[in-house]
Amino acid sequence: MFKRILIANRGEIACRVIKTARKLGIATVAVYSDADRDALHVRMADEAVHIGPPPANQSYIVIDKILDAIRQTGADAVHPGYGFLSENPLFADALRAENVTFIGPPPSAIGAMGDKITSKKLAAEAGVNTVPGHMGLIEDADHAVAIARSIGYPVMIKASAGGGGKGMRIAWNDEEAREGFQLSRNEAKSSFGDDRIFIEKFVTQPRHIEIQVLGDLHGNVIYLGERECSIQRRNQKIIEEAPSPFLDEATRRAMGEQAVALARAVGYASAGTVEFIVDGDRNFYFLEMNTRLQVEHPVTELITGLDLVEEMIRIAAGEPLRIRQEDVKLNGWAIESRLYAEDPYRNFLPSIGRLRRYRPPVEGQHADGAIVRNDTGVFEGGEISMYYDPMIAKLCTWGPDRLSAIEAMSRALDDFEVEGIGHNLPFLAAVMRQDRFREGRLTTAYIAEEFPEGFKGVAPGPEEVRKLAAVAAVMHIRSERRAVQISGALANHARRVADEWVVTLAGHELPVKVEDAGEDTMNVSFADGVVTVASDWLPGRTHAVFTVGGERMGVKTGTNGSGSGWRLRWRGIDVVARVRSPRVAELARLMPEKLPPDTSKMLLCPMPGVITSIAVKVGDTVEEGQVLCTVEAMKMENVLRAERRGVVKLISAEPGKSLAVDELIMEFE
Repeated sequence: MFKRILIANRGEIACRVIKTARKLGIATVAVYSDADRDALHVRMADEAVHIGPPPANQSYIVIDKILDAIRQTGADAVHPGYGFLSENPLFADALRAENVTFIGPPPSAIGAMGDKITSKKLAAEAGVNTVPGHMGLIEDADHAVAIARSIGYPVMIKASAGGGGKGMRIAWNDEEAREGFQLSRNEAKSSFGDDRIFIEKFVTQPRHIEIQVLGDLHGNVIYLGERECSIQRRNQKIIEEAPSPFLDEATRRAMGEQAVALARAVGYASAGTVEFIVDGDRNFYFLEMNTRLQVEHPVTELITGLDLVEEMIRIAAGEPLRIRQEDVKLNGWAIESRLYAEDPYRNFLPSIGRLRRYRPPVEGQHADGAIVRNDTGVFEGGEISMYYDPMIAKLCTWGPDRLSAIEAMSRALDDFEVEGIGHNLPFLAAVMRQDRFREGRLTTAYIAEEFPEGFKGVAPGPEEVRKLAAVAAVMHIRSERRAVQISGALANHARRVADEWVVTLAGHELPVKVEDAGEDTMNVSFADGVVTVASDWLPGRTHAVFTVGGERMGVKTGTNGSGSGWRLRWRGIDVVARVRSPRVAELARLMPEKLPPDTSKMLLCPMPGVITSIAVKVGDTVEEGQVLCTVEAMKMENVLRAERRGVVKLISAEPGKSLAVDELIMEFE
């Protein structure tokens, strides 16, 4: 077994590998850039080596710097995690030349599967179902149109060396095929230095389902069931689960056997994933093979009881697989929600900054049997940098069946506190409560279909308004009583806290009467009934569990910005509840509504980032859709365009300037 493993990665996956290595008694080495000097993976490892400036192309993906760190520490093996150098055969070859073990597949398998055109040809030769398409050279846009017509619209235009959704377009007609070919080729050349493009049939109502495989150096290969990864945004997965709610046992076996056949064909040894597109009739087609550990591997671990990182280490050390195919049993259901530093209210634009509060839910097995797991690489007080992937954590839950796993995830999301940056917790919570998701009616177009106008938050229904109003009333009474105790102690007298109030919430006004009903329990009377609320919440707490009418509610609590109300967040709902005396509520109805400032003639920065280019100058007349500037954040370039015709009056930013959210870029007449 290895003595010291260097993790050529950062963040949560580096922390994940360190945990398993520690369990096996193996020392670990972290590498870090300037931006990660205080990162969690650096704190957790036994040793840490600085490898350069924040940009990954000057640190984490510079092979020579990783080799230097290996030589400094005497590491005898390297785990690449995912991303960065994990699927770079040159890196695996360089390690072999240094007599250092690469904890991953052979370089030949990485090379064969890393090229999408080559991998599809190999898959077809191995008897794996492939999507009809053209894998040969495409000369120009006219040739692309001719190929698309022969395949039949719609078609998917893809970069051969692509990944992460880059260099990918769907075309439904000749014009889109022509434009998509050029855009995909340009993007592929820019992102991967390889402008080869291929075209294949676009599968309608597609599901993205992948098979986890495990192979050793002795020729043994097995599959560990599947993962459903259909809920995606910009071709990036957001929610995954295992098993899939769509597959039957016959389809699972057929997909698994084909995945194993492909792995055998390329001499695969390690953990890997074969991805398929599955249509509404359970026809499945090979998409690609990821020759590394997948981000979503925890859900497979939760339903199989295996530690995939441990298996990768043992395989790399030359050990044969410890289980056979007949030993693989799928137990229960697991769901993973990816917590991203992205603002769902701003079309998931990236967010950076300091984590003023980071309190994940309690991990482990809970009283109801559900299991909660949180894989993360951050901590409270740490910073989310603009240089790397915006993923903060992977929250996973397990239950004996799918609905119990979903309920466990809903509770865990309710109990997860994150403050200081924009994040997608409300969006994840909203998905968990949707009927379509709970019924398992998923496709890769799920988010576009369910949120066609973008995510606007969840509007509370009448029953939810009632529950949250009861919570707000109880919080207000306890806060008032605390104030009375303090003022009474100071002034040697006390005033009585009234029991009749008016709660205004989400456009509703509800008169209530609040009375004690025992220790930590109050009855809240509405016009049509009484709700009992139990909680140990005290003023100042930012999260509490309330039992409202017998239902558990994990509510994030606090005052709103002006301090005139209670901000309550639960199940994707984010509202301010104001609790007033009847007389003050009467006067409040007479107050004129304060309108937000008019920013219609301003271009404001939609995210924290750096201006990389300004495409116009003062006095220019711009047309709708015209490019105004480009902002770079989180490894992505975001082009900002004019929403309407206008004349540029003022430009307050310049290339190279860092801007905060809503900072002025330019103004129009």
